[in-house]
Amino acid sequence: MITTVAFDADDTLVDIRAAVTAGLSAVTAAVADPALTLELFAADAEEHWALLADRHARDIRAAAMRHTLARAGREHELDRWLELFFEVRYANSRPFDGVAAVLDKLSRDYRLGYATNANSLADRCGLGGRFAFELYALENGVPKKPARGFFDAVLAAASAQPHEVVYVGDSYDHDVAGAAGAGLRTVWLNRAGAPAPGAVRADVVIADLAELPDAVAALNN
Repeated sequence: MITTVAFDADDTLVDIRAAVTAGLSAVTAAVADPALTLELFAADAEEHWALLADRHARDIRAAAMRHTLARAGREHELDRWLELFFEVRYANSRPFDGVAAVLDKLSRDYRLGYATNANSLADRCGLGGRFAFELYALENGVPKKPARGFFDAVLAAASAQPHEVVYVGDSYDHDVAGAAGAGLRTVWLNRAGAPAPGAVRADVVIADLAELPDAVAALNN
């Protein structure tokens, strides 16, 4: 029987894209250099997220921004603009519409967990106080998804066996294949209706979080 529902954060519960765009837009405007456009900041960030995937999220963001600023010889200004980015990013970090209602409904029957590779702190994204546990990769020895050790940490925090925990996320590789490899039940939040890129099958595929309470209940039947 499922006792715990654990969630990925960014692009699952948290509308991170809007928040990051707001942060980069604020930096672009404040830097006020025509050579350093929003598109350039965003492209360098995307490249660095791929190159430095094993690093802490804040370190990746800093490396990407340093690279962009260096294009105009302004890398010495990094600390100032990184602080501005995170100030605006967190001020604009909020759950997707409907998330609160879904969490309220699930919390009546299950323990809820928040477990992420990123640095979207629950209490800074409008989700504080909603979870029995929170886990952030690369803190307290927890590796990043899709490593099995990440999901072992989820199980330890939940005080549960793998078959008692369902992990919910939008990333097939990190959230479905990773969690399934550790024996957890899985729900793939596949808003775009994309085909599965691998052989691992999620226990349930949903297109909207509003479907989640019924999906978890069905796994218990």
